Amino acid sequence: MKRRRADAALALNTVMWGTTFVLVKAALRDVSAGLFLALRFSVAAGALAAAFAAMRALRPGAGAARGLFHWGGVLPGVFLYAGFFFQTQGLRFTTAPKSAFITGLTTVLVPLVAALVYRVRPQVSEVVGVLVATLGMGLMTLEGRIGSIGRGDVLTLIGAIAFAGHIVTLGHFSELVSYEVLSVTQVSAAALAAVLTFRWVETPRVEWQPVVVWAILVAGLLCTALAFTIQSWAQRYTTSTRTALIYALEPVVAWITSFVVAGEGLSGRGAVGAAFILGGVMLVEMKPLNPAAHPNE
Repeated sequence: MKRRRADAALALNTVMWGTTFVLVKAALRDVSAGLFLALRFSVAAGALAAAFAAMRALRPGAGAARGLFHWGGVLPGVFLYAGFFFQTQGLRFTTAPKSAFITGLTTVLVPLVAALVYRVRPQVSEVVGVLVATLGMGLMTLEGRIGSIGRGDVLTLIGAIAFAGHIVTLGHFSELVSYEVLSVTQVSAAALAAVLTFRWVETPRVEWQPVVVWAILVAGLLCTALAFTIQSWAQRYTTSTRTALIYALEPVVAWITSFVVAGEGLSGRGAVGAAFILGGVMLVEMKPLNPAAHPNE
């Protein structure tokens, strides 16, 4: 039951990220990407520190009783910011569809990184499910000829590797550190990295339009503070591979939101891609290729 609740909680994250994509995209017309990330992570870090400090004061025996910092959260935080940083920089030199697909390769990279670092061997259904979902992401995001590999594609791939590193390291430390401390530390580390670097990579600009304020608050409080607290808790009870595969649902949610809000339809190929993503998730959930390997699930 805890594993299923964890999977459902991670699915909630994909809903939050997918439904706010339109809002963040609109805000980035009035604020530079690096400054937006610095503000987003700073708001999230401040909110988490305040929330869990208050929890500690009200309940001295809570998980955050020994402080709100642990070195185990620093590495996931650095990976988290690196993922966003390289994804944003790569988008300057490549197309949005290619960026979406290459970032989606995180789903494939997670089991590979976990196998290399922690020698965690994925199940057959997990491997097949990941490959099916990756095919679906390609059908949803790529149009026409893919073309050659350019500078932006390489930067985006580095970002995908960083996102995979975040999921794998968070899964490791979630078993050793309370989720409260882990969430505060990783988001604070990402905020510090963003604040220290954004002026080096861009000329900061911002026009304080309502959409910018709303995007910073929604992305900071819901899509960062709440979402990564949920992930810190959920990865105690589910695998890194399952986490990455559930997150592959994000483009499906983003499309549904774009259709409802902006009336943007989905091509036949895109619809097939969405079906493949859902099929990949179901393969991992139902485990038809190795049912005996998980007798207790």
